[in-house]
Amino acid sequence: MFGLDTIKGIGPSTIDKLNKLDIYTVEDLVSYYPYKYKLLRKTSLDEEKVTVAGKIISTPALSYFKKMNRLSFQMEVEKKIVTVTIFNRGFLKDKLSLGKSITVLGKYEKNSITASDIILYDIGNGTTVIPVYHLVKGLTSKNINKYINDALKASYVYDYIPDELSNKYNFISKKEAIYKANNPTSIKDLDISRDRLKYEELFIYSLKMNYLKSKRDNKGISIIVDKTKINEFISSLEYSLTKDQKNALEDIFKDMESNSRMNRLIEGDVGSGKTIVSLITMYAYFLNGYQSTLMAPTEILAIQHYNTMIKLFKDFNINVALITSSTKKSEKNKIYEGLKTGLINMVVGTHSLLNEELEFNNLGLVVTDEQHRFGVNQRKNLRNKGNNVDVLYLSATPIPRTYALTLFGDMDISIIESKISGRKEITTKVFKNNQTDEYLNMIYKELKEDHQVYIVSPLIESEDESLDIKKLKEKFSLAFKNYNIDILHGKMKSKEKDEIMTRYKNHDIDILISTTVIEVGVDVKNATMIVIFDAEKFGLATLHQLRGRVGRNDLDSYCLLISNKETERLKIMESIHDGFKLSEEDFKLRGSGDLFGTRQHGDMNFKVAKLPRDLDVLKASNEDSKKILKDIDKYPLLQNIIKSTVNHD
Repeated sequence: MFGLDTIKGIGPSTIDKLNKLDIYTVEDLVSYYPYKYKLLRKTSLDEEKVTVAGKIISTPALSYFKKMNRLSFQMEVEKKIVTVTIFNRGFLKDKLSLGKSITVLGKYEKNSITASDIILYDIGNGTTVIPVYHLVKGLTSKNINKYINDALKASYVYDYIPDELSNKYNFISKKEAIYKANNPTSIKDLDISRDRLKYEELFIYSLKMNYLKSKRDNKGISIIVDKTKINEFISSLEYSLTKDQKNALEDIFKDMESNSRMNRLIEGDVGSGKTIVSLITMYAYFLNGYQSTLMAPTEILAIQHYNTMIKLFKDFNINVALITSSTKKSEKNKIYEGLKTGLINMVVGTHSLLNEELEFNNLGLVVTDEQHRFGVNQRKNLRNKGNNVDVLYLSATPIPRTYALTLFGDMDISIIESKISGRKEITTKVFKNNQTDEYLNMIYKELKEDHQVYIVSPLIESEDESLDIKKLKEKFSLAFKNYNIDILHGKMKSKEKDEIMTRYKNHDIDILISTTVIEVGVDVKNATMIVIFDAEKFGLATLHQLRGRVGRNDLDSYCLLISNKETERLKIMESIHDGFKLSEEDFKLRGSGDLFGTRQHGDMNFKVAKLPRDLDVLKASNEDSKKILKDIDKYPLLQNIIKSTVNHD
């Protein structure tokens, strides 16, 4: 890979700025695509909203007031003199010289334009397509576009699609595709470019997945499943298993009895009972003399699982340990010793389980809760603490089966759709922002019943009060003076977050105002209402996950969605309570990004491809990659890709 300093005009200062955008090499730079495009066509001054070009005829004047600045100047448009005003773009002053031709977008009234944007050249006639990039301070879209074009001239671009596939689909070259993506002259340019680039992304993804699947060490542990003892354990539970839970266990038992290594994903809707399926599986390994471990993404979840295990296994002579970042060193050392000698049969914990000092005597099963919250290498590191270890993943993000089978082709999948008996459907209602009295009265009713409430907002701090959880706390403290209110957000340290959640579970907090950090798995049975502000900012799948924080009891529970936008989309939540049906809608409306959580935690990082829109392309590239793999020796570039691929879990 070539360094950024090989491109003319890119010095240390620019490299620092590009690094902030995760651009470290020339290859990163040329694959840094615009996140959107502006489609512009000139208008006349007869319209209210205008896009006009002309020459600057006065020196721009810059003035300041409060925290804003205003830039004003005159330009000649269609033989008229027009005054242009734009706010908070003071940095443009030195670039707006007398006589310069520019294009102005904005609102026109009485020979004046209040501009929303200024483009520093005349866009010409016809439709102009302008690329827009994610930026950091000190970089403009024009800067990035220039650096990419210079890199394309100076550097070799690796074209990963074999010639026979390029010919099959009539693709342009990768270099041309990248150039058109950054310098489109028409919508057709964009379509041709995207077809080529998204296919390559999905082809490489499929190639890696199929290669890893073919090379995966399938040799596993053959386990004897003692159905009699397992059924005795199931009979000790306070509830009966659902049909889907039983079917998932049958899938798991078949995996266990085979000589191949288990690599199974258990998908289950909120409240479907995935955890008990994994604990029954852990018990089956215990009966065969194997240790097992359960890794959870947060300390509060790990503690929750630990308490459940202690309760369920108390009469079965099973030694269970808990290890998190809060575990004292002396206690950790005891646990390390117990795992190494085999005295401890099961251990549950967070990332602390990945510590190099932690060794098992005879690890047979690794269970990962909310698997997409952990990176590939983290999951692999835990699995590698044993020999031919079986792996079970749990996910509360319900992905439609057809998509899941394509995306997770290297895993077997069991789906639990039915809910645990005794739980009521959660009443969901959409409110406009100004319907304050209605939703405050509903909150007050729950608090009066001695129930607890979650309030969720998308951001920590914002100019918009509705997006700021600190200001929300002030507002709710005024509305509910006699109740304890606290806040929780992702920027807090883990210990601080866990302390607040413990206080909430213990009912020391009545109203918890939070970002989406409460999305996964937290089980507070006394919480009966969740209120989500600016709900349109979330996908339906995330809203369903958040809704699942309440209704974990036999009490009537409520989810209130507050928004002035996209209310028709949100109203789907009022009538659909099935996570799999909602995920189908979410896939149609938003694609895969929201389903898979924050990208850096997942395994897919598509820049051009978008699912489900490009599912057909994924299927085609999947079949193509299988054929190419049979003759991989013919393709040195592709060999390099699969050699550098980490062992998948």
